[in-house]
Amino acid sequence: MKKITKFIIPILVFLMLFMPAVSLGAGLVPCNGADCDFNAFLKLVNILINFVLFYMAIPIAAIMFVYAGFLLVTAGEEVASARTKAKSIFWNAFLGLVIAAAAWLIVKTLLSILGYKDTGEFFNIVYNYVNEIS
Repeated sequence: MKKITKFIIPILVFLMLFMPAVSLGAGLVPCNGADCDFNAFLKLVNILINFVLFYMAIPIAAIMFVYAGFLLVTAGEEVASARTKAKSIFWNAFLGLVIAAAAWLIVKTLLSILGYKDTGEFFNIVYNYVNEIS
């Protein structure tokens, strides 16, 4: 019974976390057949990077931060090893979030270089500022 529980609970937790992300993925492709062009492809890339960052990376990092905090609070007698494990999880979750944000920034920059205009407010502010000073 214990082996079955150790197998089923992680599967159920994974499904509870993964299924909303899949259902939010509906409508990712911005075109239908013949009207697909390069701008539609750039819009698809923009939608995908926003989806991955805001609907997957940030919630997973938040869950990892909560898990690490739970490990740290409920350490019990094994304070040193639990603290080391919790610090490692905190650091890895933070690093993953930084890498995801850097990937988002790189993709958004590439999209703006390729001419996609709807990259977001941040890039519009930078674009207007660069045009003003030049």
